[in-house]
Amino acid sequence: MNFRQRAALRVRSARTALRFVESVGLCSTFYVFPEGLPSLWEAVVGRPRPRWPRRSHHDAGIGLTWELKDVLPSRRQVYYGKLVKGRPALVALDVLAAFYALVRGSQRARDYAREYEAGRLSQTAKRLLDTLMRESPQYTRGLRAESFMLEPSRTREFERAMAELQQGLWIVKTEERYEPSFSYRWDLLERWLPDAVAEGRQLGRAVALDRLVGRYLRAAVYSTPAVLSRLFRVTRSEVEATVGRLQRSGRVTAGVEITGQPGRFVVSA
Repeated sequence: MNFRQRAALRVRSARTALRFVESVGLCSTFYVFPEGLPSLWEAVVGRPRPRWPRRSHHDAGIGLTWELKDVLPSRRQVYYGKLVKGRPALVALDVLAAFYALVRGSQRARDYAREYEAGRLSQTAKRLLDTLMRESPQYTRGLRAESFMLEPSRTREFERAMAELQQGLWIVKTEERYEPSFSYRWDLLERWLPDAVAEGRQLGRAVALDRLVGRYLRAAVYSTPAVLSRLFRVTRSEVEATVGRLQRSGRVTAGVEITGQPGRFVVSA
C-alpha cells in the first residue's frame, strides 16, 4: 500500500507524486531496487515490476513518470540525483538534509578546496567546482567549455567527475532542456536548495541516520541491518546502533522472524 502498487492508489499528477515522495521519503524513478525501495514508475502504473513497453515513447505510464521526475525537482519540491547505489532517486527535502549530514557533515560548498587537498576529491571534480563557484547554474556544454573539457576524448572523464560531484552532494541537476537541443543544467546544491543544506549542516550523524532509516522502514515496513548498510553506504555497526535507538523509542522492533523468509528482520512499528 505504501508503494502504491495498486490501481486504486496510483500517482496521477504532480500533486499526488509530491505526496508520494514525501510519504516514503525517497524513491527511484524507473529502476526497481531488489532492496525494496519505492519506485515512482510502479506508483504511476499502479502495479509491481511493470514490464518495459516495446514502444516506450508512446506509453502513458512512462511519459507521466518522465514528466514528474522533471517537474518536481524543477519546482525545488524534491531533490533528484544519484544518491542511492548510483541510481537516480527522488528525495524528500527533509530526508535530503539527513543524507547531507551523512555525506558532507557541516561542510559548505567553499570547503571543496580542503577536500581536494586531503585527497578526497579528484582534480577534474575540483576543476568543475572551480567553474561552478565562479558562475552557476550552467548547461553542460558551457560547463565543459569553461572547464576546458569540450574535446570528445574527455567525455568519460567529465562524466566520471560529474557523477563524483553528484554522489558527494556538491552539485545538482536542476533542469533537462529539450529545445533547441537536449542538455542538462547544473548548479551547486547549496545554491539550489539552501534550506535543506542548512538543515543538514546542523544535524548530528546519529540524528540523521535515525531520520533516514526510520523513514525508509516506515514505507518499506521491514528490512535487515545488512541491507540497510548496503543501501545507504554506512557501516553495519552504525546501522545496528540506529536500530537500537529506534527500538528504544518504539519506532521499530528488531529480531522479528517472518514466515517464509530466512533470518531476522527489523520491522516498523
